[in-house]
Amino acid sequence: MDSEEAGWQERQNAMSTEPRKPHRRFDEAFKRTAVEHWLSSGKKAAQIASELGVSVWNLRDWKKRYGPAPGPAKTMAQLEAENQALRQELLRAQQQRDILKKTLGILSEPGSSASKP
Repeated sequence: MDSEEAGWQERQNAMSTEPRKPHRRFDEAFKRTAVEHWLSSGKKAAQIASELGVSVWNLRDWKKRYGPAPGPAKTMAQLEAENQALRQELLRAQQQRDILKKTLGILSEPGSSASKP
C-alpha cells in the first residue's frame, strides 16, 4: 500500500470511530418562535441561525412551514388598475420635472430679471 492509500485508510478509520452528534429535535413552538424572530428582526438567516444554534437550512424550511402565508394573487383587473395609477403618477412626476427644468433655465439665463436688482 502506498502512502496516499494509507492516508485515505486512516481518514476512513478516524471518521468511522468518531461519535456522531445526536440528531436534535425542536418542538413546533421553538420553530415558530425562531421564524417570527427572524422575520421581525430584519437580520439575515445565517445570523439568526447562528444565534439559535441551528442550521440555515432548518430555519428556511421552518419559514416555509410556519411562516406567514403568501397573500392572494392579484387579479388582472387589480394589476391593470395599479398599472394605470402608476402611469398617472409617472406622468405627474415628468410634468413637475419639466416645469422645474424650465424654471431653472429661466433663472439661469444671463440678463434675466431675477438677477437684476
